[in-house]
Amino acid sequence: MSKYIKILLFISLLASCQLPVVNCQTLTLDSCLALARRNNVEIRTSQMDIEHAREVKRQVFTKYFPQVKMMGLGYYAKDPLIHFSIDDIQSNDMREIMQELYDLVSSETDVQNEVTLMKKGLSGSVMLTQPIFAGGRIVTGNKLARLGIEAAELQSDMKVRDVIENIESTYYLVTGLQQKVATVSAALALIDSLGRTVEVALSSGLVTKADALQLQLKRNEMLANQQQLASGIRLSKRLLCNQIGIGYSDSLVFSDPQFDSPSADFRLSSLDTSGTSRPEKRLLELSVEAERLKRRLTLGEALPQLAVIGTGFYGNLVKNDPTANAVAMLSLSVPLTAWWETAHKMHQHNIRIQEARMQQDYLNQMMSLEMEKAYSDMLDAAMLMKSDSSALEIAAENYRLATLNYQAGVATLSEVLQAHALLLQAHNAITDRHTTYVVARRRLLDLK
Repeated sequence: MSKYIKILLFISLLASCQLPVVNCQTLTLDSCLALARRNNVEIRTSQMDIEHAREVKRQVFTKYFPQVKMMGLGYYAKDPLIHFSIDDIQSNDMREIMQELYDLVSSETDVQNEVTLMKKGLSGSVMLTQPIFAGGRIVTGNKLARLGIEAAELQSDMKVRDVIENIESTYYLVTGLQQKVATVSAALALIDSLGRTVEVALSSGLVTKADALQLQLKRNEMLANQQQLASGIRLSKRLLCNQIGIGYSDSLVFSDPQFDSPSADFRLSSLDTSGTSRPEKRLLELSVEAERLKRRLTLGEALPQLAVIGTGFYGNLVKNDPTANAVAMLSLSVPLTAWWETAHKMHQHNIRIQEARMQQDYLNQMMSLEMEKAYSDMLDAAMLMKSDSSALEIAAENYRLATLNYQAGVATLSEVLQAHALLLQAHNAITDRHTTYVVARRRLLDLK
């Protein structure tokens, strides 16, 4: 019991964050599971992982559509970038001829004796790229993204299953401790009843003071056990409240579950251990398929790339008058030297595919063994429940006879207390066995 309390104390200290407290003060197992599906951090995180995978798929889907880029450019130079005048002509004869022509027409026109270009300018352009063939990487990337969504959903199902299993175990721990408290309370009532008998016998001189002290020692032991159980209940409740996402309150009450009879489980004549419906099996299949798609992506990097490119331009970068133009191009890229590296990458993916298949076969066998073990654990717990029920009947009858013999003076108080301890032990054993049985049955149902 002390080991349980230490573990629960450590976990409850880690889970000391403030959480909302539910209005309903009595919680059943079903209500706890419903709260966990809505509030549990691990379940909510797994659901966010699904949404993340969906966003990745939406992101990859955009590769089917044209990629559009816009660009703007503006400049202003201190001096024109292009400057040319008659004086810059190197040939003297040509320079004299051009000067004479300029002098002839300059009086009648506004022609300057120098040319300046690119003093300032603005421009804007739009480029559209539509991939026609990208080595199959776009299609393969979308398939890989769909696998990512399915994998995230399977992992979420596994997380919900594990969380529900942990919550049920904690719930049965709480209710089991509550039942042990009731057992100890009933034991204290028996001790008190026996104490009154001892007091009468002590006053009559039929028993010694040692018998009364021995009875008091037993009562103190029961009180200490009761205090340990109360601490364990409080800590386990705090842990359960953290798992289902609500704040702890001393007024919270967890109703005792109704345990079904295990007799129906013995009618299972065969057990399908193939694990065909388990998410782990599908995840293993997805891991192999994902490696195949990654190999296809690697191959696509070495295949020719074909795309249509269209660009439009408008601006006055060179001269003051704005101009506009449009160009359409067909781009073909052939990575001639990439085959050598790609061959080694493909070999790496083939090795990973073989590893994934080996891991798949191994884990399939382990899942089969895991299911068989869960089935055996459930049957063992059911058999022990019947044995413990018989032990409880024997312990109760033994205590009854010991009490009668003590009242008749043919048995000692130590024999009565020993019979009482065996009765308490039998009560606690059957409480623990019920919890072990329902947890084992839940585990089997989760693995089927």
